[in-house]
Amino acid sequence: MFIAFVVVTAVTAAANVFSAVCDFVRYERVAVGMDAAGVPRSWMPALGVPKAAAVLGLLAGFWIPALGVAAAGGLVLFFVLAVAVHLRVRDYSFGFQYPFLVLSAATLALGLAV
Repeated sequence: MFIAFVVVTAVTAAANVFSAVCDFVRYERVAVGMDAAGVPRSWMPALGVPKAAAVLGLLAGFWIPALGVAAAGGLVLFFVLAVAVHLRVRDYSFGFQYPFLVLSAATLALGLAV
């Protein structure tokens, strides 16, 4: 179980580093998805900040487990809201928010189980 926790947490952290960097540099493919959801492109850097902070929390969670659980919970909330924003405007396309939500939820569940 611990090995699964470490692997899933590492994958979640890596994915969110990628996502945060895409937001910071305003990567066009991400911007198109945000356009579809009605999110202004000017918000992209601000939306990268909680992802980057969560990555730090996930990594610190290896030493302070409660912090890692809190970071995973924050990511779950972030991506539930991202899904809600897309559904609100009837954007039913399969975007990155779904796999990121699954990864975050798996990290949270494993963090609580370990």
